[in-house]
Amino acid sequence: MPSDYLHSLYTGFIPRRERSVDSKTLWAAICSITLVQWGHFWCGWLAWICDSFDFFSVSLSVTNLEKQFNKPPGTITTAITLTLLFRSLGAIIFGVLSDRYGRKWPLVANLLIAAAFELGSGFVQTFPQFLAVRSLFGVAMGGIWGLASSTALENLPVEARGLASGFLQEGYAVGYLIAAVVNLTLVPETSSGWRGLFWLGAGLSVLAAAVRAVLPESELFLRAKAVERAQGHTTVNKTRVFMHETWEMLKRHWILCCYAVLLMTGFNFLSHGSQDLYPTYLTTTKGFSQHDATVATIIGNCGAIAGGTIAGWLSQYAGRRLTIIMFVVIVGAFIPLWILPSTFGALAAGAFCIQFGVQGAWGVIPIQLNEMSPPAFRATFPGVAYQIGNMVSSASAQIEATGAAHLKKVTTIVNGEPKLVANYATVQGILVGVVAAFVVLCTIVGPENHGSRFEKYKAAFEEGAGRDEEMPDVEEVQDSADASSRAASIREVREKDLDV
Repeated sequence: MPSDYLHSLYTGFIPRRERSVDSKTLWAAICSITLVQWGHFWCGWLAWICDSFDFFSVSLSVTNLEKQFNKPPGTITTAITLTLLFRSLGAIIFGVLSDRYGRKWPLVANLLIAAAFELGSGFVQTFPQFLAVRSLFGVAMGGIWGLASSTALENLPVEARGLASGFLQEGYAVGYLIAAVVNLTLVPETSSGWRGLFWLGAGLSVLAAAVRAVLPESELFLRAKAVERAQGHTTVNKTRVFMHETWEMLKRHWILCCYAVLLMTGFNFLSHGSQDLYPTYLTTTKGFSQHDATVATIIGNCGAIAGGTIAGWLSQYAGRRLTIIMFVVIVGAFIPLWILPSTFGALAAGAFCIQFGVQGAWGVIPIQLNEMSPPAFRATFPGVAYQIGNMVSSASAQIEATGAAHLKKVTTIVNGEPKLVANYATVQGILVGVVAAFVVLCTIVGPENHGSRFEKYKAAFEEGAGRDEEMPDVEEVQDSADASSRAASIREVREKDLDV
């Protein structure tokens, strides 16, 4: 309800003392993680690495794709835009499948489909074929984040989820880092050239699918489904029930849904605006070789990995929103170092600091979205919010390429005539600065359910939930309300079936 959302605005940025996690508690929580829980976490992390590797294969190949298809950068980036546009469709499809049928097989199918289109990307011969395959790949790619985050986080102890969230999210930076290393070392040495980068990405996705296939289903998901079967819900028209309860969720949480989309729009502009054309920015505006641009990209991703891990850990103590704000402020502070220098060392340092801030803020997002999600939609809600934000920000690469092409910069004088190049530095600096301010504002006015216990959904769904000795927290009351709404939905659909 709107009142639930507005109430959460006044809970403060720093978590209450009883929710704080000291180092001993955190270490005890990490030690309590079972082998299966570790398997789920690392599987989700690997899936997210594959997602990133596949996506950034295009960003790292822009120069080679220009030569292959004889197109300018602004046209080549259409492939990036289409991939991001279609990701929201994939998030809806695979998120719904995961919330209904489990975390395991929908993710396996998702990864295999992504591998097929990634493999196809390396065999195309014309630019329209490339755009078509990348669009279809966007659908497959869209489902992975929601499924990977729910698989990795929902079964972990509450006290470890902040650190785990940061480390999970930096699978994205690790995937970009691996792709950059491959592009730097293997691609120039192979006869297949840029195509080999896509073929390797397909192989990694198949490996991730195989790992998920041998792991069991999520324990939390199985418990929720067991409760439904115990209550006799297997005889109900499940499709009608799911659609009805989705509608009820949207009516109850519409402000939360709108807020999540706005927040993820800002975050995706921040990420894609600082990453997608960074190698092109260094080679075009700064005049570096493709080798040096790739090395700088690797350095930036090292900063991203460090930032995300530190921010995830810090959010467990300082709260989710305050941590996000702190790291976005770091982004704003280092924009000058990112765009003004001309030497490799200074620009690489700027890339490290910018990505430390960008991916540090991003490191809190998986657990922030999972904690604020309505319990019955923990795979659908984060994934769809994230990918709709991706859809809105999908044109970021084209905005930068078009803006840089129109905002020329003089580099040298050749035969008395100024040599003009696309000015990516100014365009990216303005875009990232504006978006950083927007993200800070959205974070300040947003909710925070720090320490939300996902497993309370099961207890709330059972009739005996009221026997818990502890007084419920705000988010536990919300979980109970969502469970009651779900039960009401099932009763209403059953009554309609009986009337018919």
